[in-house]
Amino acid sequence: MELKPKLFKLLLAGFIIFFLSACGNSDKKTTTAQPGGAGANRQPPMAVDVYIVKPTLINQKIEVPGSLLANESTEIHPEISGRLVQLNIAEGKSVPKGALLAKIYDGDLQAQVKKLQVQLDIAKTNEERSAQLLKIQGISKADYDASQLNVNNIKADIDITRANITKTEIRAPFNGKLGLKNVSPGAFVTPSTVLATISQVNLLKLQFSVPEKYGAEIRKGQTVSFTVNGSIKTFAATVMATETSIGEETRSLTIRALVRNNDPALIPGTFATVQMILGNNPNALMIPNFAVIPQGRKKQVFVYKDSKAVPMDITTGVRDSSNVEVLTGLFPGDTVITSGLLFLRPGSDVKMSKMKSSSP
Repeated sequence: MELKPKLFKLLLAGFIIFFLSACGNSDKKTTTAQPGGAGANRQPPMAVDVYIVKPTLINQKIEVPGSLLANESTEIHPEISGRLVQLNIAEGKSVPKGALLAKIYDGDLQAQVKKLQVQLDIAKTNEERSAQLLKIQGISKADYDASQLNVNNIKADIDITRANITKTEIRAPFNGKLGLKNVSPGAFVTPSTVLATISQVNLLKLQFSVPEKYGAEIRKGQTVSFTVNGSIKTFAATVMATETSIGEETRSLTIRALVRNNDPALIPGTFATVQMILGNNPNALMIPNFAVIPQGRKKQVFVYKDSKAVPMDITTGVRDSSNVEVLTGLFPGDTVITSGLLFLRPGSDVKMSKMKSSSP
């Protein structure tokens, strides 16, 4: 009987604890729903810099590698085999067209000419006698024709031998500057032997290639500028010709231009950096480079609209050190966000801090 009061007290205490716990939970829900609770701690709009897009005049410029070439350049080979008896190749010197550079031994050919000359004299004498006999019908017309044919054959042999003598003389094919010689006097040479090289360096060509999309914009007489390593000067060249077709492997068009300058820094074979202006665009939409966010294969910017950051996909064109051209996705008057891009999310609340209408 004494246990009943104790059990009653324990049940009463448990009921009171349960009631207080339920009241506490109800107070927490009420507090959460009330204004000024945790839900009221909303982040304020982020201050951002913006750029007003407007049409801008730009020059479409490309930069491609190129190479300097001599106006004319060739290897000097002998036409026939033989021993060099004379070598007039002065390394690094300029020579006129037709200058004798080397001479191959031709004593045997000269002796053959003399022998043929003697045979020709005899053949002519026989032809004259045959002509006199033909007049008195002492021989037939066929016999006379045979003697005349012999004269003509000997003359042809003399011409061939003299042509071979001419081949023993190796002459400069054009006005130019000689390179390093590869042989010495007395050497036996063949048509595959390179005696030296000769280049016309007082007039140079610039050769370079441009992507096929620019091929239609290249015109004869167009001016290009270029620079070379080792010189701070900028040189000019005039387009003289282009290849007749686009290269299938490189998808580019090869161009040659005539260099206007005659400067010691310009040496055939030198690497050149070529700059070309392909036209003016007065309505280009330019924005700062750092406003563009790469998104895989796409590019994106954030536009300020109604105090929100709205993402826009764009395509870009030419660029320079600080700006990039926008081809699609933006219009004149759009407000592009240029700061805090790493913290922006689509639809983020923003407010303008600094506004610019020209590229930095």
